[in-house]
Amino acid sequence: MVVIGSTRPGRVGLPIGNWFNEHARTDGRFEVVLADPAEINLPLMDEPNHPRLRQYAHQHTRDWSTRVEEADAFVFICAEYNHGMTAPLKNAIDYLSQEWSYKPVGFVSYGGVSGGIRAVQMLKQIVSILRMVPIADSLPIPFVQQFLNDGHFQPTDIHETAATSMLEELERVARALRTLRQLP
Repeated sequence: MVVIGSTRPGRVGLPIGNWFNEHARTDGRFEVVLADPAEINLPLMDEPNHPRLRQYAHQHTRDWSTRVEEADAFVFICAEYNHGMTAPLKNAIDYLSQEWSYKPVGFVSYGGVSGGIRAVQMLKQIVSILRMVPIADSLPIPFVQQFLNDGHFQPTDIHETAATSMLEELERVARALRTLRQLP
């Protein structure tokens, strides 16, 4: 599952997410689905029970739970806002707990000079407590505006190579973690 981390109008995450989603489909290692919080429209955490209980009161949470449960691996498309992660991505993560467990996650981040790596560092702490496994291969995109043309992300060979490397690692780790998810 490729999860776009921003809902802001005019967001850069959408063209990057669309590119990565298509790259992953073409690669063929996974059946890829795109999750866009702007379309999923999860309100700011509105569940009365802690997510670890999986006693969801709202249909939007049950739907999100099913989608995340079915996925074997994730790539988060991360913007960096004020040296941190975006609220919509954090909210989408916080809605659930067990559904994320023992699944690998890769990061495609973007921003200015840092390429979003500060947001990724924060996210790694969060996903680790949910028993997700952040992989080492990532794709930071510094000075992202130079790669946008008419609302489309124009990747370089370096971006393409890094994306393929990330998918290779995601596939290896997903295969290994499947065993852990099957244990009682």
